[in-house]
Amino acid sequence: MTPGSSAKFASPQRGASEPNAQAPEVSPSSAPLRVVAIGGGTGLSTLLRGLRRHVAFPDWPTAEPCHISDLAAVVTVTDDGGSSGRLRQDFNMLPPGDLRNCMVALSAEEDLLSKLFAYRFKAGKGLGGHNFGNLFVAALTDITGDFAHAIKLASKILATRGRIYPATTANATLVAHMEDGSIVRGETNITASKLRIAELVIDPADAAAMPETLEAIERADLITVGPGSLYTSLITNLLVQGIPTALAEAKGVRVYICNLMTQANESLGLKASEHIERIYEHTRAPIFDYAILNTAPFSPETLARYAAEHASPIEVDVERIEKLGVRCITGDFASEENVVRHAANRVTGALLALGQSRSPNRA
Repeated sequence: MTPGSSAKFASPQRGASEPNAQAPEVSPSSAPLRVVAIGGGTGLSTLLRGLRRHVAFPDWPTAEPCHISDLAAVVTVTDDGGSSGRLRQDFNMLPPGDLRNCMVALSAEEDLLSKLFAYRFKAGKGLGGHNFGNLFVAALTDITGDFAHAIKLASKILATRGRIYPATTANATLVAHMEDGSIVRGETNITASKLRIAELVIDPADAAAMPETLEAIERADLITVGPGSLYTSLITNLLVQGIPTALAEAKGVRVYICNLMTQANESLGLKASEHIERIYEHTRAPIFDYAILNTAPFSPETLARYAAEHASPIEVDVERIEKLGVRCITGDFASEENVVRHAANRVTGALLALGQSRSPNRA
């Protein structure tokens, strides 16, 4: 594939469904699902807050029926800015920020420890700007000598309802080939660039996924990708060796959760179908059965606020998405506050219904 090329893929048809369908209702009596959620940034942590309410967990009552028997989050580790970037540079470790956010999202909502892990120091020479959770993970990594094990231990301390895996344990750097032919290295520089991304790669190219991640994908009844920044939160995970093949061969229901708004150089002007096409250009194979797409309108105030940042709601072009072999689940999946976010409970309801009704893994 050359930068900027547009490959066309058609997903295999795995189960009958009407185009532009609404997700069926969640059945309270169905057997619980094994779920894998892939992504990064605030999008993944928002989704995990919805999913965690349905996870079976010993000695921990849940507010909802336990529709999920096992939950695994696969999280990007290419951040090189802020507290994570400083720790990555000072201690030669993987950036903990996105993983920490996921740990907090999967912990008890009002738990003091989760608030502590989310705390950011506002002052202090050397401490200002650092996040306590990041420092905690850095200390555990230094003690154990193993970043993935440090994440596992920190998750245990927070009693998270689910397992959290870094997409890779390799110290990988994002490299973007821009449409003008230039090359930009590092996630922070890529995000700050005003140029449009044509292709994303990681260095080293052979950065591999953890065996536990690939096993979780293989066993999953339901696999989600998104929401999150198209390139730096989603595609970055799909560049890791082993993950695209595992997704292409997965037996579970594979769902893309489309972003609500366009974003800077990552997706300005792209329709929903073009988000999927950009992903397929990097995976070189179809990996989605369904797409969850918001079609509810936003308030004039919200539209004006985002327009000031040259952002707008992503156009949902259902017919073109269906031609890619991806079935569309449309509806009101947005929440309008200071910033637009996905409504975690509504998205979760649609996901669980799809997992219950469509997964060929299920008896």
